[in-house]
Amino acid sequence: MAISFTVTARDPGGRARAGTITTERGEIRTPAFLPVGTAATVKGVWPSQLEEMGYECVLSNTYHLYLRPGHERIFRLGGIHRFMGWNRLVLTDSGGYQVFSLSSLRTVSDEEVTFRSHIDGSRHVLSPELAVGIQEALGSDIRMVLDECVEYPAGRKEVEEAVRRTAAWAHRSLAVSRREEGGLFGIVQGGMSPDLRRRSVEEICALPFPGFAIGGVSVGEGKELQRETVDYTAPLLPAEKPRYLMGVGTPEDILFAVSRGVDLFDCVLPTRNARNGMLFTSTGPMSIRQARYADDSRPPDEACDCATCRIFSRAYLRHLHLQNEILSSMALTTHNLHYYKRWMERIREAISVGNFGSIVKESPGSRGE
Repeated sequence: MAISFTVTARDPGGRARAGTITTERGEIRTPAFLPVGTAATVKGVWPSQLEEMGYECVLSNTYHLYLRPGHERIFRLGGIHRFMGWNRLVLTDSGGYQVFSLSSLRTVSDEEVTFRSHIDGSRHVLSPELAVGIQEALGSDIRMVLDECVEYPAGRKEVEEAVRRTAAWAHRSLAVSRREEGGLFGIVQGGMSPDLRRRSVEEICALPFPGFAIGGVSVGEGKELQRETVDYTAPLLPAEKPRYLMGVGTPEDILFAVSRGVDLFDCVLPTRNARNGMLFTSTGPMSIRQARYADDSRPPDEACDCATCRIFSRAYLRHLHLQNEILSSMALTTHNLHYYKRWMERIREAISVGNFGSIVKESPGSRGE
């Protein structure tokens, strides 16, 4: 079954939209945030908890699963859904971002990327065809092409080469993709240059992908430049297909991108921040390790109905975190993911009733206790 996308509501005063991505396994109601399950697990929570929160799709990482435990093993064990005990959708990235972040351990040619494993230094070769093959063996529902992601800052010639190579690899990926088994999304590159972004959009969006991603952001460019790039690029992508902003971000970053017409997001922030004692709350970010919470009997977020806020006090959560207790990561991750899910639901509802502007005015921003 081919992936389809239906826009169900639009913000009458802007570009924000609500919709539904339909796949053979199920649906994703957009705008949607995808928790990151790098190694086929979202750190700190059970798959059943994610289902109870209402998440419809998680992201897993092709690079990490290829190296360990191996895509062929996961295939023999029944595919990624059975392997991780998750019955809803899985989106896998191509591994390109991780490979290209190994700047001292990889070499790039038009044919492939050669890299050394961060685990044991073993040599590996990743081609566009292999990236598709790994994801098909995993059995993910939405898959990403291999692209060349450059860091910021990068010279114009380097970015031009990445745009050219990304387009060539997109053609090769489509040529080997079994599209009836899972949707393969194209990825737009171009660094922070509007003309190169436009060139990449024209080349990638001319191909019959069921969805398109904005890649090459959140690579060190800073928030202002990131937003300028999203603001310019998102409207260039086909309006009838889902738009995915990779690796972004904070609740405020997501809100901004939604206002520019983006539909899908993923980021490690809610889970990584939780492990470091940082909470997202209705009044802004909170560092639970601060001494002022040592005797605070209130829940971390008095406006939240997650299990963590119903059961635990700030004082107890601070104690757990300072003791490096496993329950600290579990409880804080539960809250942060619940917060993100409710944030996305509120955005979607506001768009659906024509009141998106109220959410923009209410954005928690960076204020905190």
